[in-house]
Amino acid sequence: MAQILALKGSKKLLNAWAFYDWANSVYSLVISSAIFPLFYGLLFRTAGIEQVTIFGGEIARAPLISYVTSLAFIFIAIVTPLVSGVADYLGNKKVFLKFFCYLGAASCIGLYWFSLEYIYFGLLCYFFGLVGFWVSFAINNSYLPDIAYPEQQDRISAKGFSMGYIGSVILLVFNLAMVMKPDFFGITDSGGEIAEIKAMKYSFISVGIWWILFSQYTFAHLPKGYKREGKRDHIVLNGFKELKLVWHQLGENQKLKRYLGAFFVYSMAVQTIMLIATYFGEEEIVWGSDNERTMGLIVSILLIQIVAILGATVTAWASKGFGNIRTLVVINVIWALLCIYAYFLQTPMDFYIAAGLVGVVMGGIQALSRSTYSKFLPETTDTTSFFSFYDVAEKIGIIIGTFLYGVVAQLTGSMRNSTVFLGIFFLIGIFLLLRVNKVKPSN
Repeated sequence: MAQILALKGSKKLLNAWAFYDWANSVYSLVISSAIFPLFYGLLFRTAGIEQVTIFGGEIARAPLISYVTSLAFIFIAIVTPLVSGVADYLGNKKVFLKFFCYLGAASCIGLYWFSLEYIYFGLLCYFFGLVGFWVSFAINNSYLPDIAYPEQQDRISAKGFSMGYIGSVILLVFNLAMVMKPDFFGITDSGGEIAEIKAMKYSFISVGIWWILFSQYTFAHLPKGYKREGKRDHIVLNGFKELKLVWHQLGENQKLKRYLGAFFVYSMAVQTIMLIATYFGEEEIVWGSDNERTMGLIVSILLIQIVAILGATVTAWASKGFGNIRTLVVINVIWALLCIYAYFLQTPMDFYIAAGLVGVVMGGIQALSRSTYSKFLPETTDTTSFFSFYDVAEKIGIIIGTFLYGVVAQLTGSMRNSTVFLGIFFLIGIFLLLRVNKVKPSN
């Protein structure tokens, strides 16, 4: 009955779609940005080691998690189009959305057993947590043109990101309270494990439960999907054929093609900065003590998330008055200036200011990029394959961006130089965005 009532453009359907951001954004904040990085470092420091033996060789903790992350994104870039093509062809993309949601949530819960003794299992959970989050996020993105009309897409996309920021901050604050005051929650040292680490493990369970619980509202109202017509030969390989088909269609839609090129370039820099911001702050800022460093980084992460809510809302408002492309150009200019500013950061206050500015443009560029792409799509029910192409472009950008960032940092001996280097991508992105509206839509 819910499927019948939840018509395209209806408030119920729009809210149900946006609510998935509330459900899954706790992963990106609690696991990726805050608690897990702290847990991972503390685990090694408590054991008094910096390296582990894995696959027959010694490897330091930082490169280890970096390699697993890169491998996960390569896997995601391959799996996303495969799943998307099959989902559109069979018309059951909600089944795939559920599968990867539950895979990611179960993997978060599995991180409770992450230990140096069972390092393979722990890394596997970390790996599939990334896969579950990003693939389900891509599938949910593909619903946007299905559930909202073009004039609604900027607003509901921004609403989704805002809800995600709010929900993730709520759970993060609760988890940080557990970590900082474990005795208040009845968490004590036991079995040779300190209370702080146990509290962090409980936070991983809370993320999995939150993700599963709140996604049910989305699942109850989203449509099953649109079934493709025609023969069902080679369904498994159909996803890659769909990507090829999308690529050919891009050739017929120069406006969409040029926008995708711009998105690929500037998103490469945005996603890289989001992934390395915590590590940059830890290494380059003069915090004083270890406690001040930990608290400073936590405050910065919370600041980014809270300000991002405002950023997503203001950007949606600006796009109404000035247009999507012009607004994206301005946001890219701000990002480029931030990259230059980052080179001169020294004090915690400098970092807090940078974090606040990052929050404004981070929320805006993510929400507006998603809705702009949706608006440029041709009339089609094959939305999953088009958004698969979008997400694969983003993931390849992450792989390239993080690799280049590491190379520049290694060759120059400074993460500051890498940050300035990323500013070049925003300048290129501005140039490419300015070319988008010079092309008339082919249709």
